[in-house]
Amino acid sequence: MFITLEGPDGSGKSNQIPQLADFLRAQGYEVLTTREPGGTSIGDQIRQVIMKLGNTSMDPRTEILLFCAARAQIVAEVLRPNLERGVVVISDRYADSTLAYQGYGHNLDLETLRLILRFATGGLKPDLTLLLDIDADEGLRRRQMGGGEWNRLDAYEVAFHERVRRGYHELVKLEPERWVVVDGSQTREKVQSDLQQIVLKRIQEYNQGK
Repeated sequence: MFITLEGPDGSGKSNQIPQLADFLRAQGYEVLTTREPGGTSIGDQIRQVIMKLGNTSMDPRTEILLFCAARAQIVAEVLRPNLERGVVVISDRYADSTLAYQGYGHNLDLETLRLILRFATGGLKPDLTLLLDIDADEGLRRRQMGGGEWNRLDAYEVAFHERVRRGYHELVKLEPERWVVVDGSQTREKVQSDLQQIVLKRIQEYNQGK
């Protein structure tokens, strides 16, 4: 089963995934976690280019193609092989991030992006996507106070991050059966509890449907 976590910057995805994976392993599932961009040697090199604060002249189209190059690599090298073995794969971001950030955030044509994404992913879509939803201002405040990586995308203006958040909610409306929205402003413990309940239930339903 392929599970992705999405959300605005500062929503807490990256912090929640390790504990969620450990919970599922304790239930007897084989779990692989990964992230975008990255997750492969080639993808990690591309990530450095995308996220580098000094690359302020990067055109949004360049940004899209770099993300999708890293994505094509992880689909071929990591995602498909593990999913074919029956592993539960949890990814910190995936194709929906391109629609939210470059589509809604940069106001680029969504249908063109969908064509590029289909090519990059070979049509691989998540079985479940969890949106950790949080106000844009609060998310950026968390990022600044958290002491983690502050990258080129974080540094975009607040209006950009607000468009990203609205974009995520539009994506939820288009595929409500795939998405579940989790309130990312809750305590870390409550968010984790919600994630565990949702994911375990969906995995059980997924396995029963085979």
